[in-house]
Amino acid sequence: MSTAQGPLAEPRTEPDVRTGLTADQVAERKAAGLTNDVPTRAGRTVGEIVRTNVFTRFNAIVGVLFAIILVIGPIQDGLFGFVILINTGIGIVQELRAKRTLERLAIIGEARPRVRRDGAVAELSPSAVVLDDVIELGPGDKIVVDGVVLAAEGLEVDESLLTGESDPVHKQVGDPVLSGSFVAAGSGAQQATKVGRQAYAAQLAEEASRFTLVDSELRSGINKILKIITYLLVPAAALIIYSQFRTVGADLHDALRGMVAALVPMVPEGLVLLTSIAFAVGVVRLGKRRCLVQELPAMEGLARVDTVCADKTGTLTENGMRLARIVTVDGLDEQSVRAALGALGVADPRPNASLVAVAEWCPSPGWAPTATAPFSSARKWSGASFDGHGDWVLGAPDVLLAEGRPERAEAERIGAEGLRVLLLGRSDRPVDDADAPGTVTPAALVVLEQKVRPEAAGTLRYFAEQDVEVKVISGDNAVSVGAVAASLDLPHARTPVDARELPTEPAALADEVERATVFGRVTPAQKRDMVGALQSRGRSVAMTGDGVNDVLALKDADIGVAMGSGSPATRAVAQIVLLDNSFATLPYVVAEGRRVIGNIERVANLFLTKTVYSVLLAIVIGAVGVPFPFLPRHLTLIGALTIGIPAFFLALAPNTERARTGFVRRVLRLATPSGVIAGAGTVVTYLLVLGDASATPVQQSTAAVVTLYLIALWVLVAVARPFVWWKAVLVAASAAAFAHALFSPFVLGARFWELDPGHLPTMLTALTVAVVGAFLVEVGRFALVRG
Repeated sequence: MSTAQGPLAEPRTEPDVRTGLTADQVAERKAAGLTNDVPTRAGRTVGEIVRTNVFTRFNAIVGVLFAIILVIGPIQDGLFGFVILINTGIGIVQELRAKRTLERLAIIGEARPRVRRDGAVAELSPSAVVLDDVIELGPGDKIVVDGVVLAAEGLEVDESLLTGESDPVHKQVGDPVLSGSFVAAGSGAQQATKVGRQAYAAQLAEEASRFTLVDSELRSGINKILKIITYLLVPAAALIIYSQFRTVGADLHDALRGMVAALVPMVPEGLVLLTSIAFAVGVVRLGKRRCLVQELPAMEGLARVDTVCADKTGTLTENGMRLARIVTVDGLDEQSVRAALGALGVADPRPNASLVAVAEWCPSPGWAPTATAPFSSARKWSGASFDGHGDWVLGAPDVLLAEGRPERAEAERIGAEGLRVLLLGRSDRPVDDADAPGTVTPAALVVLEQKVRPEAAGTLRYFAEQDVEVKVISGDNAVSVGAVAASLDLPHARTPVDARELPTEPAALADEVERATVFGRVTPAQKRDMVGALQSRGRSVAMTGDGVNDVLALKDADIGVAMGSGSPATRAVAQIVLLDNSFATLPYVVAEGRRVIGNIERVANLFLTKTVYSVLLAIVIGAVGVPFPFLPRHLTLIGALTIGIPAFFLALAPNTERARTGFVRRVLRLATPSGVIAGAGTVVTYLLVLGDASATPVQQSTAAVVTLYLIALWVLVAVARPFVWWKAVLVAASAAAFAHALFSPFVLGARFWELDPGHLPTMLTALTVAVVGAFLVEVGRFALVRG
């Protein structure tokens, strides 16, 4: 059954289906290059990181301006160039740290197929699989290479990730299976027929663990702003050079210095850098909490989440269960019931958690199975037929029994206590019959208890405080799910909804899903439909889960969150994997997303305010035809103290505000008035002091510097609200540093910055205009917030 692969394929020794490849056969295939060793990397290489941080459009622009200053001097006017070098270095270091963290976590979270070799079964990494390997398949297993089925016991494969079809495909011996699909039910084995780059898994695995800043509203919004700014640079440069030649004279050096001083602050290169750093730091922080972020835009999505859909098992409750008691029916003795349960536990080669718990307390009687039906979340039962001992099924009482049966009512009563109840019954036909389970005669109620995660209650309280609605969507009995949720004080949990009674019409389904909080007996397809229904009402939905039945919903949710101990299929489709399997990690994940996005928007206001006033100054000064009031070092000083240094602190500060859509419109709405006020105030001050013949050009320039700094400082105050002690220290430190630069005769004092505050009339003019400007900034902010 071996299939040739590529030019390297030659006649090879066929593997034994039962024992798999031998060591010699594995070595033969490795020597021929027939391996699945496709490099999957959690991000860019070191060289790519360095190149993408150094060779940017904005570094090129600023680098050219820096080179001009290096040629014409003095070096003090080239300080902005060193700031770019420092910022680029920070970006490289932060991304390298994030790269190392993601590479470690990606290895921990990868799928590990069970491969037969030399008669033994071992879990290997996907890259260790070679052509013709025999791979065991069980519920939830991700298929990592293409192949054909060698053995099948009720094997059902979900290919929805490849085809979009939600119904599992029944597989028989000889049928093909594709990498990227996963086992929905049953068990079996496959032979690898395509490995490496020829299999779908090569692309899927690389995509799942990539560390990249792909398109998002935030990134595309920033890029749109920066593109507009780039187009403004050339005409602004031409206007400034013409103006400086006309007013300053034919001194090329002075004209170029004026041009550099006007253009440098127009380029908000720090905004792009801080966005990357904020994302990278967020990923590293979450990595320390054993949380793997597989796509960086997930950070942005988390910040917008207003609804969390959580599965019960593995999320609110722990995965493991234990057998609490057995309630026999019609006087059947418990020993016979335990024998049947033990036989079912042994008959299923890959039992689910419920059957594992049953088999632990019910030893096998040694019955010989003639047919098996593995558990499927779609049909909600499993079973086996035994030679001489009949046909037995184990599953949901409300599925196997008709309505009105007393055993079903008793199961509902027990389930209302938060316990899980299964029905053991005899079927009137073999379990592999097309019409199975047919008519079921109840034998016993099997009561299992699940332990509620100790952190679940606190997590639900956090989401309630943050105005995030939690909905529990489970395949278990609705009453049982409601009892567990009610014990955690989830609102409306005492009125759970049975999903079998939900309407199928989209609008009616959306109404019902919005109204209720707890849903039971939800099929995998319904979970996906419910996520879509919430999204149709404008909800931003995060879906958490760990089982195969959660995959479709995880894939369609705005953010998919999988448990690390869950099936490989759930980890493959989720944007975020909680490797510690703790629901309590989710609040930290949401909080980190809000912190990152909220702070990026906050510092974007600072950078774009600077861009607006820089463009305004360049245009107005060029049009009026007066000398440009600033040296490049002046704007470097103002930018560093009111934007650059504060922005680094603000970008990493706590922030719990939920992100909203409309980033570009909102930021420009706030930054444009502030920038116009700062630019206009500076121009007014400069034009007023130019008429004072008693002031020197340096003193006139100093007045413009003071006005611009004070208005920009007040913009910083407005952006930094609400104030805490460290923000007050940040603003005070900025003011103290500027005072040192303005008045101090020492190092980095007034002489270095070429400032002279000794002319009282010009200083009074600067202060008066600055106070008016700060007042207008405050009025503008108040009006915009109220509006």
